[in-house]
Amino acid sequence: MTNYNLTILINNNVDEKGRTGLIDDVKKNFGNLIKEDLWGIRTLAYEIKHMDKAFYVNFEFESEPSSVITLDKNIRLNE
Repeated sequence: MTNYNLTILINNNVDEKGRTGLIDDVKKNFGNLIKEDLWGIRTLAYEIKHMDKAFYVNFEFESEPSSVITLDKNIRLNE
């Protein structure tokens, strides 16, 4: 197994219930979750799709390289 770090940005307009659901969807693709840090709402250095703030979540996990490909596909599909 290989160690990975992943930071995701969640739209600031998503409510707490929706944010928790998104985080759980991402976590189910991990092999072994080592650490989860909720950094909270932060100002972006520049706007992304007319959004200037986002909720940051950082994960550290262990997984097989083949499952990371599936994780990448799932994250890209869920904007």
